[in-house]
This record gives sequence, C-alpha cells and structure tokens, in this order.
Amino acid sequence: MIRDNPGTHHRHSTRLPGYDYAQPGAYFVTICTQGRECVLGEVVDGRMILSPFGEVVDECWRDLPSHFPGILLDQFTTMPNHVHGILVLVGATHASPLPAATPTSPLPAATSMSPLPAAMSMSPLPAATPAHGPRPRSVGAIVGSFKSATTRRVNRIRGTPGASFWQRGYYEHVIRDEGDLETIRTYVAQNPLSWELDEDCPNRLLARD
Repeated sequence: MIRDNPGTHHRHSTRLPGYDYAQPGAYFVTICTQGRECVLGEVVDGRMILSPFGEVVDECWRDLPSHFPGILLDQFTTMPNHVHGILVLVGATHASPLPAATPTSPLPAATSMSPLPAAMSMSPLPAATPAHGPRPRSVGAIVGSFKSATTRRVNRIRGTPGASFWQRGYYEHVIRDEGDLETIRTYVAQNPLSWELDEDCPNRLLARD
C-alpha cells in the first residue's frame, strides 16, 4: 500500500463521501492565506518569526477549546502564508462563536489518542459549503469560526473591514492511527526547517509559474 505523504499530497485529493466530520477523531488541517500572501511572518534560520497578524492567528487557535470544549489541540505551526494544525474531537458539546478579541492561552501538550479513525484519505473542503453551513461541532464549523475571528481582528488592525484574509475552504486529513499521528506531528513541527522546499514558499511558486 502506498502511504499518503501529509507534507506533499494532502492538498490534491478528494473529500470522503458520506464521512461524518463531526464524529470523534483526530484531523490534520491546513489553512492558506488569501493569494498565499506571506503576511503571517517570516522564517529566519529555520525558525518562524510571527508578524502581528501571525500573533493574532496563534492566539485564536490556542483559544479554540474555550469556544469548542469538545476538542483538544495537538501540534500546530504558523507559516508565512498558511497554518498547519491537528484537531482532536473528543465529544459532542455546544460550540460558541469566537469573539473578536481572544486572550493568549497555553497550548496543551501533544496528546496520544487511541483508537483513531480507520484508514481514510486526505480531503480538501469544497469551496462551496451547504446552504445552512457546516454541521455544528464539525471540523468545518471549528475552522470556519477560527477563520472568521482571525479575519475580523486582522481587518481591524489593518483598517480593511470586510476584506478577505484566508482562501476559501481549507484542507484536511483524517488521521488513521498512532503512526499517522506521529508522522504528521513531526511534519508540522519541522515545517519551518523545510520552508524553502514547501510548495507554498514564494520561491517554489515563482519556479512553477
């Protein structure tokens, strides 16, 4: 069996038909800025230096469990024009929208989860969402709330009300098992070290164009 590579293939496959993305499990998500513009900071000597916008993104991500108590946060990193994070849905609880301002909160340590969902393929969220939006407490609802909160705060800082900050949709991978989880944790943690090889690095994008 050929194993999916979360660092190179997770943005080019199809969404799982009929899969319940609100059920307990672990999910690897990637969210890109509008136009893949490098506004979240820069990588210097293999370390990510956050911009003020990047700091907003980091704070809002860390605060997600305050508004979605049924989730745990695992490995997360902010890159110049995208973020990678692991979300763990552990139970059905009421979700509240993220406020425009969120306090800084410590990121919980990486947590091993067992069992995790059986083998699933990687999947981008379609650009068009259902008329009534994603299901409450689903990965789509959590990511949508995160994107809305960060966009409001960033637009307040730069004085651009109503402007887009993120690309439409996002990319996700259902984590299969402990081995898959550890592989993705390592990829996310080491992403700044391999920035020049990242498919979203401006140098790579220019080379493709």
